[in-house]
Amino acid sequence: MPIYEYRCQSCDRRFSHLHGVVADEPALQCPRCHGTDLKRLISRVARVRSEDEMLDSLDPSRFGDLEDPASLRQWARTMGKEMGEELGDDFEESLDEMIEAEESGEGLGEDGEAGEAGEPAASTAASATDDL
Repeated sequence: MPIYEYRCQSCDRRFSHLHGVVADEPALQCPRCHGTDLKRLISRVARVRSEDEMLDSLDPSRFGDLEDPASLRQWARTMGKEMGEELGDDFEESLDEMIEAEESGEGLGEDGEAGEAGEPAASTAASATDDL
């Protein structure tokens, strides 16, 4: 029994409907406004893959040089999708901040925090221990 996605043309609500094999299936209606002016949408299809297939698609050699920020960003996004987890906007922002910090020479300190502008991560960590 297929699941189809529809959009109501009246209220613009998007919803899914499981079609059965009933001879007298009632006319389909929008769950919000009960309208019948619906448009069937083309949605993505899921494909079941083995864990080995997922890991093969994450092979770092497919993404070029992982030292390159753009390649690293693409690899991280692909990894999240392949593992079935949405990374969200927070992850994207954090990744962009880390890449910008690395490009500007700030790098990351031992605690995972970015160093101060113009100061390498190693000297930032050293100055933090001097303050103790």
